[in-house]
Amino acid sequence: MTRIAGGGQPTIVSIAERVGVSIASVSRVLNGLGGRRDTVAKVERAALELGYVPNAVARSLKGGRTRQLTFAMPDIGNPVYVAMVRAIQAVAKTEGYRLLLHSTDAVVDDELAVLRSLGDRAVPGHWEGDLIIGTGRSAIGTLVERTTRFTMLLHLPRMDGYGVEPRVKNGPALAGRGAEAVKDAIADTITTLPEQLRRSLTWDRGKELAQHAQLRIDTGLQVYFADPHSPWQRGTNENTNGLLRQYFPKGTDLSRWEAGELEAVALALNNRPRKTLGWKTPAEALNEHLLSVQEAGVATTG
Repeated sequence: MTRIAGGGQPTIVSIAERVGVSIASVSRVLNGLGGRRDTVAKVERAALELGYVPNAVARSLKGGRTRQLTFAMPDIGNPVYVAMVRAIQAVAKTEGYRLLLHSTDAVVDDELAVLRSLGDRAVPGHWEGDLIIGTGRSAIGTLVERTTRFTMLLHLPRMDGYGVEPRVKNGPALAGRGAEAVKDAIADTITTLPEQLRRSLTWDRGKELAQHAQLRIDTGLQVYFADPHSPWQRGTNENTNGLLRQYFPKGTDLSRWEAGELEAVALALNNRPRKTLGWKTPAEALNEHLLSVQEAGVATTG
């Protein structure tokens, strides 16, 4: 649907006219700055339908000045940008270009493969994560796999000295939700899974994931961040957090829950049938995927 050559290429102006909003509003959405939820949804849908490609990219492809194009993705997990890259890649292939993609924080060797699978829920291994917050700066970490809805909870206990000793400048967050504690909790939890289920993690833009570079090294996960004030970019995780509030109500101290109790809650969620899974449970969906991977491996080596 992308129209690079000729006069029919969709622009920010044409998207604004189609949606019936201002050019500034469209520009904010496409540059990852957010907006009203209904406006964001309409702009994203129009961009997908029209096959929008940024002008700078279109001019580079059309002008033939280089055989290599580097394209920075402001939001890897956003379906608009996933579809955009697919469209650009199709044109680049036709014109004989090599397409290099990188996220805003680090170059990724096989970014296109990650983007494709991010936009395809048939490929398991892409996780969404966040913290649910309680009183006294307490928190529980949540990891949800996008394809199967399988949920893992992160135990973030308070550190010794919390509420007694003053926090040391540049020292660890005694409440238990600091960057190092969250990084370690994710790594300890996610590495219990096979490598093929550790493709990517999309997180909110909280400072608790400041050590994302080390997390990438420790786990092999590609780490991405949602746009500010854009919870719909982690919709699976947001929906799961809503379910978890049945067990962990707002306004309560979440530090009182032990690791074993969090495992019990995760077990309950993972054995709860979901309409979106054809009334399978997340545990069943994940197990089916693991069995199919094992069978494929046996067939390959057999």
